[in-house]
Amino acid sequence: MKEIILKSQISYYDTCKEFASEFNLGSGDLILTNEYIYKPYFGSLGLNVHTIFQEAYGTGEPTDIMVDAILEAAAKTDCRRIIAIGGGTVIDIAKVMAVSAGDPLDSLYAEPEKIQKKRELVILPTTCGTGSEVTNISIINRTRLGTKVGLVSPHMYADDAVLVPELLNGLPFAVFATSSIDALVHAVESSLSPKATPFTKLFGYKAIEMIIRGYQKIAVEGIDARLPLMKDFLIASNYAGIAFGTAGCAAVHATSYPLGGTYHVAHGESNYAMFTGVLKITWRSGGTARLQ
Repeated sequence: MKEIILKSQISYYDTCKEFASEFNLGSGDLILTNEYIYKPYFGSLGLNVHTIFQEAYGTGEPTDIMVDAILEAAAKTDCRRIIAIGGGTVIDIAKVMAVSAGDPLDSLYAEPEKIQKKRELVILPTTCGTGSEVTNISIINRTRLGTKVGLVSPHMYADDAVLVPELLNGLPFAVFATSSIDALVHAVESSLSPKATPFTKLFGYKAIEMIIRGYQKIAVEGIDARLPLMKDFLIASNYAGIAFGTAGCAAVHATSYPLGGTYHVAHGESNYAMFTGVLKITWRSGGTARLQ
């Protein structure tokens, strides 16, 4: 039994400037991000990089149409490294970019066993929820099927996962709330999983502790109390990602995907809608409602 899977090197920098210097960003790099993130944090650094702004290809969570258009644009560059700076949508798309040389998304789903890494991948999360900077799954809304479907490959792990709390400075409270709830669900489901190990529980339980302590402080002091805690929430999200990357998630996520895909509900919000109900059913059934 695999105790824990860690494929990505994890780095930490206080500022984006430190990251850009350490990683020597240049002409061989393609940054996938949002313009409202790139301009304030990287715009003044004079970087000689290719950029793709995700919102130019669609809004909301990633769809097959959005991904195919971005893959086509990326294929026109000579980039050797993908730098993903964003939330879940950007990260999920970047994982696909790293294994595609312009091939349409459907072809990757058709033969996932043939997927190979085409470019290096560096991921910088800008929310405190997905934890997917250390996982190998990309969730795409396949509009032709009418639901979200995961694409998984060992070649979709980031080479480097980079934590930069400065990127969370402007995170709106609503996005903070839904993303941190997503991280909490990751931590809880992975800790309850039949595939949980002492190693994954170490990360999962610590993530739960950090998130709940943060919520308690916010409940007492108000929403601005979250601001000095963003580093803790970012690290907790990463811990939860490490935990569910090995132990997996379960029924909350399984039921939230159709809700999100059909009604375009944010992933953290759809998890929140299912969380307590699924756990009550699981508890009453003695754990038999878990999905592996």
